[in-house]
Amino acid sequence: MKLPPLQVETERLMIRPFQNDDYESWLDGFNKRLPSQYKYDDGYQVMASSTKEWFKEWIRGFDEAAHRDEMYVLGIFRKEDGANIGKLELIKILRMDYQWAMMGYSIHNQYWKNGYGMESVKAALPLFFNNLDFHRIELHIRVDNEPSVRLAERAGFSLECKREAFSLENGNWVDFLIYYKNKEMDI
Repeated sequence: MKLPPLQVETERLMIRPFQNDDYESWLDGFNKRLPSQYKYDDGYQVMASSTKEWFKEWIRGFDEAAHRDEMYVLGIFRKEDGANIGKLELIKILRMDYQWAMMGYSIHNQYWKNGYGMESVKAALPLFFNNLDFHRIELHIRVDNEPSVRLAERAGFSLECKREAFSLENGNWVDFLIYYKNKEMDI
């Protein structure tokens, strides 16, 4: 499958697939993370096993998954200094009569409170709807993840439902809020 252009820019950000020469910026993003700021923030992580060769394989895996239309992972970079500040991903893709995917997003915690999450989500939606031909994008958010709920609502996603005992995590079934946006809602 030939991939359509998967890059978008805002005034402050460049959103695009990771490339091999992003390794230093990617690693720096993790190395400069602050300690965990709340329940769903992993905080600082030791990345010693994440070598340049590992990174190349990681990217190759994403590229292969994108060519199979199974998953799309895009890095979020600040234009002013090229810093990798996080990523967006489309996973759990269902095509045929649905043209549906679940989107995830993460911003390194040292870059929080700057509007980067909102900016990247809003910028990427036209890319996902128009370049990748999705009709519906969903966000699956733990019910107590208030920052993610606020981002979803400010980005124009609508709450569809609460799915009870939806995902098995650490031996427990947990509830999720399902937010969605259809292509027509974003035009």
